[in-house]
Amino acid sequence: MKGLVFAAAALCVPPFAFLLAQNRRWMRYAFVGVVAAMCLYEATSINFLAHPDYRGTSRGLEVSLAHLMAFSLLGAVAFSGRLRRLVPDRGAALFLLYALLCLPSLSAAENVLFGLFEVWKMALLYVLYLAVRSYLRATDDLRTVLRALAAFAAVNFAVVVRAHVAGVWQPHGLFPHQNSMAVAMNLLGCLFLAGYVEHGAGTRLGRLCLAGFLCAAAAAVRSYSRMALALMPVGYGLAWLLCVVRVRPRRWLARTVPLAVAGLVALAAMAPRIVQRFETAPKESGSTRVELALCAWEMVKDEPLRGVGLNNWGIKINPPDTSDALVETVYLLTAAECGIPALLALLAWFAWHLFRCIPLARTLRGTPWAFVPAGLAGGLAAAYLQSCFEWVFRQPLNLFVLVILFAMISYLNDIAPARGGVPTPPRRRPA
Repeated sequence: MKGLVFAAAALCVPPFAFLLAQNRRWMRYAFVGVVAAMCLYEATSINFLAHPDYRGTSRGLEVSLAHLMAFSLLGAVAFSGRLRRLVPDRGAALFLLYALLCLPSLSAAENVLFGLFEVWKMALLYVLYLAVRSYLRATDDLRTVLRALAAFAAVNFAVVVRAHVAGVWQPHGLFPHQNSMAVAMNLLGCLFLAGYVEHGAGTRLGRLCLAGFLCAAAAAVRSYSRMALALMPVGYGLAWLLCVVRVRPRRWLARTVPLAVAGLVALAAMAPRIVQRFETAPKESGSTRVELALCAWEMVKDEPLRGVGLNNWGIKINPPDTSDALVETVYLLTAAECGIPALLALLAWFAWHLFRCIPLARTLRGTPWAFVPAGLAGGLAAAYLQSCFEWVFRQPLNLFVLVILFAMISYLNDIAPARGGVPTPPRRRPA
């Protein structure tokens, strides 16, 4: 029955997209619908040809309401005549290169169908990226994107609070795992901290960023994810530094000192449980990760160019029982499954967006959006470090958040040279 509902919804995408194209405000609602569907991801997704017992990174041909909304948004931009390019910049080209370099691994796959599950996920992910990026390029409506992401952080925080009240030790919010939630919330938290430092509480944008930061940071801390907690100073510190160089000292002091004091009080209150989390972590967790990483390295040495098969790690490591086999770091997993060329393309895709942030923060100085690349520079640096130790960048919802942020960087990189499409900064009240 669920499959029939999705089939009917898919048939409605083209006429719905055509309808959205008639009004820019309706296109805005479509983007908000994408993020709203992300909040209901588990309830609104379906796996065709599902293999739920497989411990791979994809377990079926998964389609969600968020994907359908992304198709509708992309179609609306196309129908309005504002879809410019299907490969808009080098970042997009690097992702497509990564996907193409993963395909030769299917020749070594023990189960080609499992590999196709991951190819399907990559294709839908690119549609989401292109939809958000094209929407931004067509409308210059970055404010709506920020509002939607702040609302996403708030909903996730509400779910965490509910779990906390219910006595859950490590709540995971809207995500499948607490580590996944922590890396996504740290990404958004760095973005919104930078926005608050830049704009202060005297503007609507500043208040929005403050609310988004508080929700994201609180959820990340309450996850008790060890790597996320350890890397929070890295991400937030870098985002803060890149912002304060452009803000008068009196202003950034007035904006950040109260936050720092409140943060220290909150950490002091939670310190016993945070310490307990580090002290009671099972030793087997670390040793198992090391063993699986060593196994991945042996696979890389055996098949350095094409790997053992996309999404086939679990079959190769522990046949026929694959329930507990998953290398934690996405980089070794990619090298083992798809080979070193695919890994290099993945690293280039990640690096392009990170290293565009710092020059963008300088180029966009004097606009309301200079904080976006500044905050994301810190968030991405911390997220990439966390992904070296934890499986956080193959899960759909994490990738959704990541590519939306990548789309924002790509859009700002597009308009930065002219700066003519950047809206006038909001008024600021004296701090």
